Amino acid sequence: MSYDALFARAQEHARAFLATVRVRHVNARTPDPVTSDPPALSDPVAPLAVLDSLAQLIDEGSVATPGPRYFGFVTGGSYPVAVAADWLVSVWDQNAAFHVLSPAMACLEDVTAAWLLELLGLPRHASVGFVTGATMANVTGLAAARHEVLRRAGWDVEADGLQGAPTLRVVVGAGAHASIDTAARFLGFGTSNLVRVEADDQGRMVPEALEAALAHSGGPLIVCLQAGHVNTGAFDPFTPLIDIARRRGAWVHVDGAFGLWARAAAGLRALADGVERADSWAIDAHKWLNVPYDSGIAIVAHPAAHRASMAQRASYLLRADGERRDGMDWTPEASRRARAVPVYAALKALGREGVAALVTGNCERARQMAARLRPQEGIAILNDVVLNQVLVRVRSRAGGNVTPAVIARVQDAGVCWVGGTTWQGEPAMRIAISNWATSPADIEASAASILRAAEAADAA
Repeated sequence: MSYDALFARAQEHARAFLATVRVRHVNARTPDPVTSDPPALSDPVAPLAVLDSLAQLIDEGSVATPGPRYFGFVTGGSYPVAVAADWLVSVWDQNAAFHVLSPAMACLEDVTAAWLLELLGLPRHASVGFVTGATMANVTGLAAARHEVLRRAGWDVEADGLQGAPTLRVVVGAGAHASIDTAARFLGFGTSNLVRVEADDQGRMVPEALEAALAHSGGPLIVCLQAGHVNTGAFDPFTPLIDIARRRGAWVHVDGAFGLWARAAAGLRALADGVERADSWAIDAHKWLNVPYDSGIAIVAHPAAHRASMAQRASYLLRADGERRDGMDWTPEASRRARAVPVYAALKALGREGVAALVTGNCERARQMAARLRPQEGIAILNDVVLNQVLVRVRSRAGGNVTPAVIARVQDAGVCWVGGTTWQGEPAMRIAISNWATSPADIEASAASILRAAEAADAA
């Protein structure tokens, strides 16, 4: 079958989905969608019928995460230009592993990397790897850290592994994201070996606690900080924390999956003052640049360490010279799609002012949501709303915590989608506003749904 017919049908289904995503019931129509009695794998199905069955599956079982009233998991939508660019990525089918495979993609990655460093105010000499998401960006940054701190101690971890290596300490905040634990497992640090440092009531690492934790430390040391706490949006105080880490010779890694985008907005930049002094940073472009998934970014201030920890070497790999970009030098993968293309498209279409407006607008909507909920009896806003996160707890008139029941009712109503979390030992509601399309009217409708759910839960 021709591409023309398939593309036409795919576009038809895409248009139908996008036409309703703003107004549809946000939760899935059924948690376990069944499109039909599936044929045996050995029985071929006409290509157009395959596309039709996929569209039916999505219609029944998808959550409207690209829509303007999905507030779970810091999930951004996707700008139209980024979606269109991502379609082209699949059509072009370019492997971004190294220059000889696609000079166009190598050049585009260089340009996109330079734009990101400029936009975020990070060292212009830093190396940039385009990875799958924030988790792999953390893995990549911490792999570079592992290489460098052990190299300084006289150990080649890439050649000799960790058995027999000098003891390496990894220090994290008590509020560190779970992806840091994933990276610790992946890189052989082990989660039980992480040194967890006290955080304050907003989840920020306490400088005095870090000083105490490092007081008797010697040898290789990595300190993980955070830009944008997953529940509160709070930022670690980078200047004093990095000063402490530097005195101990530590590598400083920053998990900035969504919070680091605050650096793109003048009114929010002060939240991350000093973060540019770190050694590596992890970001997710889907979370707040609003490009399709598969768009993590690992940035390392020490390109030699980054490359040493990631690059593949084999006789059949025709290596480019030092003036040309080989994407596989900066990521854990070789074969991969050209995932920098949607990032390039979004940055070029939005420009500096557009990115700032996106971030600032979502933060304004978060403050609007908090202001709308705060006056209601029984509702407490638990965080300082400094970014795009609103942390809520709902109590009944009798004093019980009914937050889980409220969340369930909100999700069932389908006006918006909010998530649950645990904060200071009790259930709480987490509202993360990250979508370019979220309007003041969306916030009003969503807040009204939450308030109705709170009233119903109290009456139950």
